[in-house]
Amino acid sequence: MALAVILFVLTYILLLALPKYRAYVALVSAILFIGTGIISPVKAVEGIDWNVLMMITGTMGTVYLFCQSRMPEKMADVILERMPDVKWVIVSLALFAGIISAFVDNVATVLMVAPIALTVAKRLKISPIPIIIAIAVSSNLQGAATLVGDTTAIMMGSQAGMDFIDFFFFHGRPSMFWFTEVGAIVSGFILLWQFRDKNEKVTDVLNTEVNDYVPSILLFGTVLLLIVASFINPKPKITNGLICISIMLIGIVFEGIKNHGLIDSFRETFGSIDFFTLLLLASLFMVIAGIKEAGVIDSLAALFVRLSGNSLILIYSLILWGSVLISAFIDNIPYVATMLPVVAGIASYMQIDPTLLYFGLLSGATLGGNLTPIGASANITGIGILRKNGYEPSTQDFMKISVPFTLSAVTSAYILIWVFWS
Repeated sequence: MALAVILFVLTYILLLALPKYRAYVALVSAILFIGTGIISPVKAVEGIDWNVLMMITGTMGTVYLFCQSRMPEKMADVILERMPDVKWVIVSLALFAGIISAFVDNVATVLMVAPIALTVAKRLKISPIPIIIAIAVSSNLQGAATLVGDTTAIMMGSQAGMDFIDFFFFHGRPSMFWFTEVGAIVSGFILLWQFRDKNEKVTDVLNTEVNDYVPSILLFGTVLLLIVASFINPKPKITNGLICISIMLIGIVFEGIKNHGLIDSFRETFGSIDFFTLLLLASLFMVIAGIKEAGVIDSLAALFVRLSGNSLILIYSLILWGSVLISAFIDNIPYVATMLPVVAGIASYMQIDPTLLYFGLLSGATLGGNLTPIGASANITGIGILRKNGYEPSTQDFMKISVPFTLSAVTSAYILIWVFWS
């Protein structure tokens, strides 16, 4: 376990310090976890979330076709002509991403909205870095709003016996949707304050003509099918990935037939996929599987139990704020999977309704990933998009936006959950 902790800490220090080489740092770390015997090659590969990788790959391809259709430029026109200045453009894009993310995976949301942000930034002659960072953190926030917003929400809903409607009202009381939306409003004001100096007037609003509506229909179909799939149980673990890959292939074939060049369509679309980000995520999944195999995550969960004692406010605070801190560096899916039964055990021992602790866990784990560039897949994806377009955001660039945003959203949720559920 000591070796696993040392490797893990060193890996994340290097990931933060060497953003241009993150994929290679993570890959070397995964190889070391296997080579030192912490985890077997089979278990390391099993730790990779192939559903997420397939979903990202498929959505990247569909989004490329979406961009080629000039629909992002058209949507940028609509946003620009309705916003008075640049700061409102940034906030509106972040809120727009948040709304989508309440119903669609956070990574898919970033992949869909980022092209619009890039187009807007190009029109306004400003850097897209702060816009895409705001989009990523807003997407992570709204993942806790509904049962289908994020994998962690699905897991918590299953543990608590909640269905889609229960995320709005549960046992006659306000549920996660409202706590998340209040956090979104509060953090929206934080974004307005952060970008208060960007008062440049919006100019150069065009009337772009869309040359192909099929990619837009396919992208909407992806959203719709992902929502529908969330209600189907049981289903294969790679269902969402298969949906995204299948729709991308449909788009490639359609474009190939339309332009009389199926091979060229395949080559161009696959050339648009960010394999650097995919390698980074795959390697991180193996590293996380390694520390879980070594018992590190289990030990962290046990630490909560020892530190909490019998004070409800202390237990609740430790779970929520501890989850924020841990999820800033550890993928929140294995962490939440480990902590859910621990939370249930604490509630049983104290003979209380576990809902308060479940909501605290979900809020902390979902939002904590916003603190660092590598704390959530949506953040990694957003930075990957910037990198692919020639921008290199630093850790400082990211945390200058993410830390105030996250703390404001978490604090409001922390207070409201306690008020309604303690």
